Amino acid sequence: MNFPILDLAHSNDLLVTGLQRALEEVGFFAVVNHGVDWARVEEIVDASRRYHARPLAKKMDDAFNASFAGYLAQSDNTIRTSDLNVNDKGDLNAAYFMERDGVPANIQSPRAKAFKSPNQWPDDMPGFKETLSAYYSLMEDLGRRLLPLYAQALDLPEDYFDDAFRWAQASLRLSHYPPEQRAENQFGIAPHTDAGFLTILPQSDVMGLHIRPPDSDWLAAPRVEQGFFINSGDMLKRWTNDRFLSTQHMAINETNIDRYATVFFYSPNLEYEMSCLPTCQGANNPPKYPPITYAEYRDWFMNANYRDGEKSLPSSFA
Repeated sequence: MNFPILDLAHSNDLLVTGLQRALEEVGFFAVVNHGVDWARVEEIVDASRRYHARPLAKKMDDAFNASFAGYLAQSDNTIRTSDLNVNDKGDLNAAYFMERDGVPANIQSPRAKAFKSPNQWPDDMPGFKETLSAYYSLMEDLGRRLLPLYAQALDLPEDYFDDAFRWAQASLRLSHYPPEQRAENQFGIAPHTDAGFLTILPQSDVMGLHIRPPDSDWLAAPRVEQGFFINSGDMLKRWTNDRFLSTQHMAINETNIDRYATVFFYSPNLEYEMSCLPTCQGANNPPKYPPITYAEYRDWFMNANYRDGEKSLPSSFA
């Protein structure tokens, strides 16, 4: 299988066709000529390296909170929502999670009026918050620039997703994968699908991402120099009535050096109700899923994987 790579300098028509095929057949693609200064990626990786090198006690001062922000120690979570593998061991990575830290301009919603940042910022890392906030903004801009292509790939007006993403639910995860000594059925991060609309991951210096498209064995993602890997998640799969894939993937570090991954999750705002898209249904293809907000799905997904919540999908979601 050829891993899809989209050159954002190409014509709009070529990009729309390439995106459509990538998400219908693979669920993953990479982008190049994306306009993001790679020095910003190197800065965020360095910030992650410095954060994770701190004493565990200091990191636990920012322990993962009820809003899913802060530090999660290695092996402190088990991915329970995979329908591909019974994951029964903690993942061999530690992570720091950042949620939105401010309200975008001109947002007038009940959530905006009550908004309070959930983030926990370390008190011994000057500049850490500023580095993460700048990278968060860059990734949100990249995600926003992709939305018209997604809309056109679904035969929708190019501004179709604008309202849903006016206040996107976006999260940044700084993951550290130490050199692994894995037990049987243990992974850096176990086989899973993502919960949201799309995920953005820059090429790491240390390889580790593996994907499993339909009717395929596990495939190692290629090296795409200064590229971003992008995949669709469960929300987009539901919204498109299964037209676009939410592909199982995992990460393993089989080297003798540390691996760092800076993952950005980009989804509609928590209040936006997603019903089957009009171009993804018809007389012979009725909607498979009831309307849902990302808040409902995200709460179940995060509680199942990072708390002791129910791992089975609630019947109201089916």
